[in-house]
Amino acid sequence: MRDWSATRFVLCDLDGVVWLAREAIPGAAEGIAALRESGRRVLFVTNNSFSLLAEQEAALAAIGIPAEGDVITSAQAAAFLVERGETVLVCGGPGVVEAVTARGAEPVVEGDADVVVVGFHRDFDYERMRVASDAARRGARLVATNDDPTYPTPDGPIPGGGAIVAAVSTAAGVAPVVAGKPFAPMADLARSRCGPTFTGAAAVMVGDRWTTDGLFAAALGCPFALVRSGVTAPGAHVGGSVDLDVADLAAVAATIIGPI
Repeated sequence: MRDWSATRFVLCDLDGVVWLAREAIPGAAEGIAALRESGRRVLFVTNNSFSLLAEQEAALAAIGIPAEGDVITSAQAAAFLVERGETVLVCGGPGVVEAVTARGAEPVVEGDADVVVVGFHRDFDYERMRVASDAARRGARLVATNDDPTYPTPDGPIPGGGAIVAAVSTAAGVAPVVAGKPFAPMADLARSRCGPTFTGAAAVMVGDRWTTDGLFAAALGCPFALVRSGVTAPGAHVGGSVDLDVADLAAVAATIIGPI
């Protein structure tokens, strides 16, 4: 049996782990508070590229989880694949615009660009697909914030950013570079945010989808804790190795530090 006492960094997915469509999952806030009180560093690593950083931090605060400076997004990871001064055609939400601007690049919505960044947004349509795929076909680098095919909600999964990326990529005939979990740009960003004392042996990744969060744990060299509160339903088959398989984030906290 694994000894979890050496865990110092707890990296949590948001959707399906902490909340569903920003409705708190029972026990999540208490579990995070207990982990922090025990001296663990808790960071939130999300493939949600749509929302502004301050909006995500405020939404966490609204369910009792202070998170200022503790949220890492796939929009930020995508922006680190952009060079300062480049023109970036954004086929995504305001979180991508924010991250690209913070990087020192210029976000645009049409025309020629150095980079096309594609992420989840609800107003995606044929015209946005045409504009983004045209720019990529003309030579702009195609970057995807993430390739998650679905996004969990209380009413079940809806199409995710990966579905939009697939449409643009297919129309352009160009394969994207994916920035978010489980890929290297997000892993590098998470290591950097944790600081120089980070090691895989001292961390755990908590998520609800093995193909995203489990593979991200492997990229970081840390254990993977699967929770059954999101995409992976109780009893559903898991396609890879899991170090801890429990109902929810509260159960993860209880495993690491003892009963809450």
